[in-house]
Amino acid sequence: MKKIMTSALLVALAFLPKVTLAATSVTVDESAAKAFVGFAFFIFLFMFAFILAVYIFQSVCLSRIAKKTNTENPWLAWIPIANVYLMVKISQKPDWWFLLFFVPLVNIVIGVIIWMEISKRLNKPDWIGILIIVPVANFAMMGYLAFSSDDTSLQNVTQSSEPQV
Repeated sequence: MKKIMTSALLVALAFLPKVTLAATSVTVDESAAKAFVGFAFFIFLFMFAFILAVYIFQSVCLSRIAKKTNTENPWLAWIPIANVYLMVKISQKPDWWFLLFFVPLVNIVIGVIIWMEISKRLNKPDWIGILIIVPVANFAMMGYLAFSSDDTSLQNVTQSSEPQV
């Protein structure tokens, strides 16, 4: 706890030229404070760029999925919260399912069901929708659904393994 308070004090006093804190006997050098602020700003910019890239990727994927399924208003993929409504429309579920995304824990189950239905609409195996809860695989799943062709090798394998009469 003392280290956290000392760190908070260092950040608070970062803009003062040279300060000696009597209680902790910590000296803050102006160049060290500027370096810390610069590093924190760099981390902030990096995180902002990463979050923006993820948002753009998800919006592009959802917009392409909406176009593939001939869903109205694919531009809703770019608007926060409206993109959730677009997912409900793509999966052809009732509009009130949109509200279930705001209920904790229920939203996880509804999200899986919605993505399973989206997978079915794109003629892909429905188990792919379960990947939405796997942290890195969810991006791959969205990209796969958005950028793959209508025929899948998985469906071709299951169809060819069935006995022909």
